[in-house]
Amino acid sequence: MKKGLLILGMALAFAGAVVWLWPRPRPRPLDPAFQRLTPLEMATLPLAVRFDMPLGSEHGAFTYNARAFRISRHLGDDLNGIGGENSDLGDPVYAAGAGRVVYAGIPHQTWGKMVIIAHRLPEGDELGPVVQTMYAHLESIHVRTGQGVQRGEPIGTVGTADGAYLAHLHFEVRLGPYVNPGQGYADTALNRVAPEQFIRAHRGAEAEILNPAPRKE
Repeated sequence: MKKGLLILGMALAFAGAVVWLWPRPRPRPLDPAFQRLTPLEMATLPLAVRFDMPLGSEHGAFTYNARAFRISRHLGDDLNGIGGENSDLGDPVYAAGAGRVVYAGIPHQTWGKMVIIAHRLPEGDELGPVVQTMYAHLESIHVRTGQGVQRGEPIGTVGTADGAYLAHLHFEVRLGPYVNPGQGYADTALNRVAPEQFIRAHRGAEAEILNPAPRKE
């Protein structure tokens, strides 16, 4: 009897060791295309009743739009300092509206450092309850994921995506709760809207909120 129990105990121990040492499949990282804010997260977002430009002054003074939304499949606005080239390198980038940081990091080498902020729009806004503003090619990030921010609060500085481009801010406005760094170019607008038009409609600004691009000699 004792011998049988000993054999059984040894067999169970061996089986346990095999299970413990057996190679386990590694969990796959969550595809960012399927990450989205929960209903609770959306309901508790700070209310954004006004939006301003994220670079230069509140009206976008001292900046120009070097590549606008949907020019050559572009999904945002490329905002530059009026000096051109790297004259705006290190300039402060501001939160366009009150919200919560839902992404802060480096999603891909070509993006460089990126921040995404989610905002809750006033009830009845035709664009829906949630929009997100995205700020890319940053030299530095001054906020963290989950942090609440106010309109005009510095969130980072203008960069070059680690030398991939001349210094500028790639700025997007996205509709909906999906938190996905995504792509900067596409054949369709996807869930993006024109940033310049969005801010004009959501702050009651004058017709010209960006200076014209400098003339080439």
